[in-house]
Amino acid sequence: MLKTLYVKNYALIDELSIDFASGLNILTGETGAGKSILLGALGLILGERASTENIRQGAGKAVVEGIFTVNDNEPARRLLARADYENGNEIIVRREITTRGTSRSFINDSPAPLNLVKELGDYLVDLHGQHEHQLLLRSETHLHLLDNAGGLERLVADFSAVHDDLCRTRRELDELRKREAQLREKQEFHQYQLREIDAVSPTPDEDQTIQHELKILENSERIMELTSALRALLYEDDNSVRDQLLRARNLFDQIVHIDPAFQEYRAECVTAFTIVEEIAKYTQSYSVAIDFAPERLEELRERLLALNGLRKKYGGTLAAVLEYRQMIAGEISLAENFDAQIETLEGEVEQKQRRAGELAMKLSQKRAETARRVERSVENTLKGLGIEKGRFIVHVERNEATAEAPGAVFHNGTYYAASQTGIDRAEYYISTNLGEEPKPLARVASGGEISRVMLALKTILAKNDKLPLLVFDEIDTGISGRIASKVGASMRDLADFHQIIAITHLPQIAAMSSSHYVVEKEEQGKRTVTRVRRLSAEEHTREVAKLMSGEVITESSLQMARELIES
Repeated sequence: MLKTLYVKNYALIDELSIDFASGLNILTGETGAGKSILLGALGLILGERASTENIRQGAGKAVVEGIFTVNDNEPARRLLARADYENGNEIIVRREITTRGTSRSFINDSPAPLNLVKELGDYLVDLHGQHEHQLLLRSETHLHLLDNAGGLERLVADFSAVHDDLCRTRRELDELRKREAQLREKQEFHQYQLREIDAVSPTPDEDQTIQHELKILENSERIMELTSALRALLYEDDNSVRDQLLRARNLFDQIVHIDPAFQEYRAECVTAFTIVEEIAKYTQSYSVAIDFAPERLEELRERLLALNGLRKKYGGTLAAVLEYRQMIAGEISLAENFDAQIETLEGEVEQKQRRAGELAMKLSQKRAETARRVERSVENTLKGLGIEKGRFIVHVERNEATAEAPGAVFHNGTYYAASQTGIDRAEYYISTNLGEEPKPLARVASGGEISRVMLALKTILAKNDKLPLLVFDEIDTGISGRIASKVGASMRDLADFHQIIAITHLPQIAAMSSSHYVVEKEEQGKRTVTRVRRLSAEEHTREVAKLMSGEVITESSLQMARELIES
């Protein structure tokens, strides 16, 4: 419900704050006092179009802020949670318009895009009248409202779960078929690539091993020269390193006899002598092992050329080549086994289409029953609201589809187009005059008739519709007397389920209020401003009497006002 509406520098309003109550809140006042201005301000925080013309003359910007309690408004809370806004038992929505033509919106003091404010507004307020925020005139809401009237939410949820599962399986099947077509197109090419890789049959790091061997073979003569020179220097020359270390060892032997302190260094000399002998033996065996074979060199070069060809084509490294080979082998295997997988998924889709079709048809039958009941109830209610010859029709239809249509369900030999809410589409039609064919609700011309139709529908749907606040602007257009009393009584009953804010000129409706506000114009200096006062019980009686008799309030009109209020 709307707890507080704050308006600053908007049209004739310099600054005011109104605390609304639950139940039926009635606004009355002289024509031009600013009653509809308040509803225009409320429309701003619901995301309606902003105009700089509405900024009070001399002000830099207009500000409108609404504080809504949302304890039981789960759709609004879920929307804010999805959008990552602070989410408590109250929501503060603010809109600012500047003379530069800019407009800013805030939710709980955080900047908010206008489309989010509009979406949130649809969960907070249903505003009927000259402002165009009329939820019931949007045909896309009609099916949901019908389901609410019939208490069909559980059936809808059950169908939605089954349909979601069907759609997931259908997408999986479609993706598999698409992938099959793609893989079959590539299958021949992949088989060629697989044969090309397998013809070379590379092993991990094989190219590095070959490059190492090639380097040795290509430098074999130089290696022979170097190892021969090294062996001569270390071991074979007359004055080789081995002979020099042998003489050094003999000298160490003589010194050690004199001073054992040299024993450690003698051992180092012996170690060096042993290392030199080992190096000489290794160079000898290495040079003997070198076998320069031109045919082996050519074989390695050809093999490296083949490996490099694979690397350039399939990933840059042999590891990438082998990984790619594994991937295309899997794709080829998958393509060869698609038929079995597709057949399995096709069976699952068919089974789920039948299950979804059963639930959809059950839901559709319940909707048809509910539609007939709602039609009768609305027509009876309209009679009490002064539309004696009103006809109300809930037009429910479904469309056939092909088996392959996305989301299609099957029942009794027929495929139907379906969404998460079933196979039905609903739209409300109405005729308010005898002899006229019913037309879509959105095309009803009279504002007063629209408001009464809305009131009739809301009265029927009240117990199930969770929208917290209904706003009626000039609902009393074209009615008076007995009908006005019935309209007021209907609004009072509806206020047991919703907070209602209504503008009226009729005492019969004003008398039904649980909270009564009067909108007044007054002059301050050389400016006109709009003020809003909440009336006491006595003031409420006098205002109803004033609506009956005009500016001069008589004891007779006061008595009649008391009787209206107490009725």
